Amino acid sequence: VNQLLSPSESEGVTQLRERMGDPLRLYSGVFAPSGEQVGWSFGFQTDAESFYMCNTGILEGHRGRGIYTALLPAFLKRITEYGFQVIHSRHTMTNNAVLIPKLRAGFIMSQVELSDRFGTLVHLRYYTNPQRRHLMDYRCGEAQLSEAVSALLSDAE
Repeated sequence: VNQLLSPSESEGVTQLRERMGDPLRLYSGVFAPSGEQVGWSFGFQTDAESFYMCNTGILEGHRGRGIYTALLPAFLKRITEYGFQVIHSRHTMTNNAVLIPKLRAGFIMSQVELSDRFGTLVHLRYYTNPQRRHLMDYRCGEAQLSEAVSALLSDAE
């Protein structure tokens, strides 16, 4: 998979790997134009290329207004700018308020987990590199391998 990365993406992964002794953590507040806090987001680096969107919430009186859907692209852009290749999260399978916006934003379901704490969870992954996303689509049978990705993978063998 490394051969699918651009030079700047490879450099980003190298820099992120070097800082694993001090993983990156991001805390964000979500505020209304009035200055009132209406939500938050928290996440952290889990390895040299991955960021875990651990907890995001919109306060109850502000839910259902599209705030999360509107903010998700800004969160993804910010995380991607650090050089992360994979952004992942996990959610209860019935949390449509989060699952639907994330799936529409390009996240894919990658795993199901049964947790003693949370019940049945679905894991989502977002690939910042389109070729890696394409490779995932190929691996799950959703796409034919493109000539460009196929050539890169065969060069590595």
